[in-house]
This record gives sequence, structure tokens and C-alpha cells, in this order.
Amino acid sequence: QAQLVESGGGLVQAGASLKLSCVVSGRNTRNDAMGWFRQAPGKEREFVATINRSNYKYYADFVKGRFTISRDNAKNTVFLEMNNLKPEDTGVYYCAVGSPITSSLRQASAYANWGQGTQVTVSS
Repeated sequence: QAQLVESGGGLVQAGASLKLSCVVSGRNTRNDAMGWFRQAPGKEREFVATINRSNYKYYADFVKGRFTISRDNAKNTVFLEMNNLKPEDTGVYYCAVGSPITSSLRQASAYANWGQGTQVTVSS
């Protein structure tokens, strides 16, 4: 059974940066897509970014130019570097792994395994 553990969240002011990490155990992610989703209070979980097995990166429009996703296959780890954070970026950030087809990369239902989430709070 795969386990995903996120870290790196916290409370920051608007304009600050954070780098999230997600370490995966119990599953070789080399051929997986590894993604990040987030959920704000009272809202549905939404796609943030994903990186497929060929290192192609996909981003939600609202984070383009501010967030960067990357992966380290040797360490079964995916990262999300977040710059110029805004209060609307506040939420619980979840990492996920799976083998979705390209057209489903932005869909949470296409990912098989999920972490417990890490809280990101951005104050104005």
C-alpha cells in the first residue's frame, strides 16, 4: 500500500514563498504522474499542477508563472515550489500519484493514491 507524506506547509504573508515536498513509499513512481491538488475551506478540491513520467508539466491557470512542480525519481519525491503567494492560495495541499491518461491529468479521480495534506495559509 502506497503512502504519501507531504511537508513544507505553513503560515506566510502574501508575496512569500514555500516549497512543498511529498515523499512516496510503497510504490515505484517512475512511471506515474505525480500531482498536487488543493482544497480551500468550503470549496471542492482543485487541480494545481502535475508532472508526468516524461517530465511534462501541467499547471492550473491560476498558478502559472508562480508555482513550479518538479520530481526526483530516485527519491520517489515530488515538489511544489510556490512563489508570490496570495491569500487565495490558502488551503490544504495534497499530493497524489497515479497513471492517468493525458486527458485526465487534471482530474482528481484519475489518481490512485493520496497524501493526508499539508496546510498552507497566506495572510494579507
